[in-house]
Amino acid sequence: MKQQTIFQGVATALVTPLTKDGVDYAAFKKLIEWQIGQGINALVICGTTGEGSTLTDEEHREVLKFAAEVVNGRVPLIAGTGSNDTAYAIDMTQFACRIGYDAMLVVTPYYNKTTQKGLVAMFNAIADASTKPVILYNVPSRTGVNIEPTTYAALAEHPNIWAIKEANGNLSKIVETAALVGDKLDIYSGNDDQIVPLLACGGKGVISVLSNVLPKESVEICNRYFAGDVAGAMELQKKYLPLINALFSEVNPIPVKAAMAAMGFCENYLRLPLVPMEQAHYDHLLSCMKNAGVNV
Repeated sequence: MKQQTIFQGVATALVTPLTKDGVDYAAFKKLIEWQIGQGINALVICGTTGEGSTLTDEEHREVLKFAAEVVNGRVPLIAGTGSNDTAYAIDMTQFACRIGYDAMLVVTPYYNKTTQKGLVAMFNAIADASTKPVILYNVPSRTGVNIEPTTYAALAEHPNIWAIKEANGNLSKIVETAALVGDKLDIYSGNDDQIVPLLACGGKGVISVLSNVLPKESVEICNRYFAGDVAGAMELQKKYLPLINALFSEVNPIPVKAAMAAMGFCENYLRLPLVPMEQAHYDHLLSCMKNAGVNV
């Protein structure tokens, strides 16, 4: 074994509260404190759900720095530092390392894409430049690039590459990856509808959208599983499936931003090309939230 586990359980892929004037830092602080108070295991800042792709470079750095200061070591902090520009990803990774982040979440390159050989070269270059562990983020539905199991096996040899956030949805491929990488890489689910199935594949937890809305309950899914209550974990997985589906009824983070606004945490403000969700989808989301016990 080459590493310790970055976190076990649930890391919230946290929304970034925005207004027409910029980042709402008062709302952001309130949200972080609530997440920690609800017992979340870790936080991801400036990921997909945090609209990192439409933050300016200055905002990206300010949001990362602000979160690090508020959290102050109370839970592991993971910075979204990936880009389709490897040089930018390296620069942002080094910045996050300097300000105290515990790990980096690095997505596959989008639009320009690459080959499997290119993925190995890119991730190794970022990991070489990092002083903290790297989590590989595979989300082919967004990027058009999939990390193959044999590519994971090659990347697992790098001492700074510790884990995978797997959102390809293909459990057979996840099992194949787990067989190839053994204990060299921890695997986290990137899909809330597959938390328990991925834990059954040997996963360590989930990087979650659902836990923005239900942090304590999301942690309970993992806690039950790790305590040996697989049936109980699956019961909760099924209980919250309607809400999970509603949170992905439109492109993430459109629904979860609407949900957090309905809970009073932030404005329902998104940056183009994202726009607020359709009224019918919103009404259904609120219904699912209420059925799941959320006070809205």
